[in-house]
Amino acid sequence: MELRQLKYFIEVAKREHVTEAADALHVAQSAVSRQIFKLEEELGVHLFIREGRNVKLTQVGHVFLKHIERAMHAFDYAEQVVKEQMDPERGVVHVGFTSSLASLILPTVISAFRKKYPHVTFRLYQASHYELEKRIIQGEMNIALLGPVPTKNERIKGTILFHEKIIALVPYTHRLAQEESITLDQLRNDPFVLFPKGYILRDMVTNACKQLGFQPEVSFEGQDIGTIKGLVSAGLGVTLIPEITLVNQMPKSFSKVDIRKPHVQRTVGMITPTERGLLPAEELFYEFAKKFFGRLERFQHQNLSI
Repeated sequence: MELRQLKYFIEVAKREHVTEAADALHVAQSAVSRQIFKLEEELGVHLFIREGRNVKLTQVGHVFLKHIERAMHAFDYAEQVVKEQMDPERGVVHVGFTSSLASLILPTVISAFRKKYPHVTFRLYQASHYELEKRIIQGEMNIALLGPVPTKNERIKGTILFHEKIIALVPYTHRLAQEESITLDQLRNDPFVLFPKGYILRDMVTNACKQLGFQPEVSFEGQDIGTIKGLVSAGLGVTLIPEITLVNQMPKSFSKVDIRKPHVQRTVGMITPTERGLLPAEELFYEFAKKFFGRLERFQHQNLSI
């Protein structure tokens, strides 16, 4: 079994088309077909079902792909470790993040880090909370910034960087727009604009509503914070979002209102795998982020006590 065969196999499995895989690999179609045939012959099983010009994985093929992808991530990881051992300050940091951290948190910490380590390269991946957990476990990346920080998965280590409150966002013309604080029960009869099912912020809102005995009526859904704020601005509903997503952005089209009951907040932090270590450049970023947000949190507490 050769590394080349495995790379060809993954590309064909991903594209479900031998010719397209060959084009992506910049090799002849016959070369790809030949290596796939040799791989199947060596394993003694069929990995693909041929359907004209297209191919689909067999059940055994799906199982094989799952394990081979993990193995390839391990190969890539080992190669990157060797390179970065020579100079971690010129390494690559793969970072996942959720949309609620895209406009301020992620750019702020990366900007500060780059001032100290200007030659480190970043590759960024935006995804949902649960998708980032999955990618960390599967080895597609080693660090992700998200909130809340998961605590119940043994294959993930969570590091809390800070806490933030969740606030209500209502249209500027809403009956509660001028209130300093409200109870969530006061929004019981309002239409809500939320993330789709399967997003952690959707779960946080529905769980908060359940504490007061009601299920929010969802009128619209959006997959990023910008869309949700836009829908609220248009008067199409109310929502609950992390307060930090409103920093330097408070247009007249909506108002933020504190929620005094129930108290809703989330942790924000980083997740890393428990089953493998970080690359040298990733370790630099991880330790830098902990110290960076630790200083910010101490600064905030000092200001509150004055």
